[in-house]
Amino acid sequence: MLKALFLDMDETLCDTLGANAVAKQKMAQHLRELAGTSFDAKQMAEDYVDGIYRHWSDSQRERYLPIIEQSSEGEFRVQLILDLLHEQGIHSVDSEAAQDLQQAFDRNRLEAFDFYPGIPEFLLEARELFTLVVITNGPEFSQIPKVEKIKLADYVDHIIIGGQEPEQKPASSIFEKALKLAQCEAHEAIHVGDSLAADIAGADYCGITTVWVQHQQALDAELGINPQHSVFHPSEIPALIRELHSNGHNSH
Repeated sequence: MLKALFLDMDETLCDTLGANAVAKQKMAQHLRELAGTSFDAKQMAEDYVDGIYRHWSDSQRERYLPIIEQSSEGEFRVQLILDLLHEQGIHSVDSEAAQDLQQAFDRNRLEAFDFYPGIPEFLLEARELFTLVVITNGPEFSQIPKVEKIKLADYVDHIIIGGQEPEQKPASSIFEKALKLAQCEAHEAIHVGDSLAADIAGADYCGITTVWVQHQQALDAELGINPQHSVFHPSEIPALIRELHSNGHNSH
């Protein structure tokens, strides 16, 4: 019997890429106003988002991890902006202006951040049947404001933010915490997420049935990660969960 539904937040419940796109466009505009048009502001905004998602080179990892560990996520993001500007030969922007850029990016992204259509209604419906636990990777710095913006606590029973835990997805510990919160066994839960490496691999290792939100991603056979169920878009999640529930789903 299915007792719990575990859900990723970004790109599963919420259109984070859409919010990122809005914030990147506005950041590029701000950069042009601040530093002129002699450099590729659009590419720098792309590189900034890659940086905050930890898509780092080895040298960036050596530079930025100590800043995060010894100072803060915010300090890292300001330094990232300064470094990216310096790479473009722009040295006229000081730390205060870089912080303004960073804060404006966060404000613009948060303003655009929201559920995919139909998801709030689905969560309220599903909560009548299951214990709902959101498991989201990422630092408190960015994830808590997102959670608060959409009032996620009004729709689910528990929220686990990876940045507040000893380990993030795909670590077993974070899924085991979700199982304890939901007071159920692995075979009584389903986890829905868009990341094969974090969501699907992690849940599958713990014996939790998996639903992969595919978006435009290809299934990489070399990874050896095979979701038990797939949907192309988050809008398809409600129908699949209803089907699994009505069929008396009992995984494994």
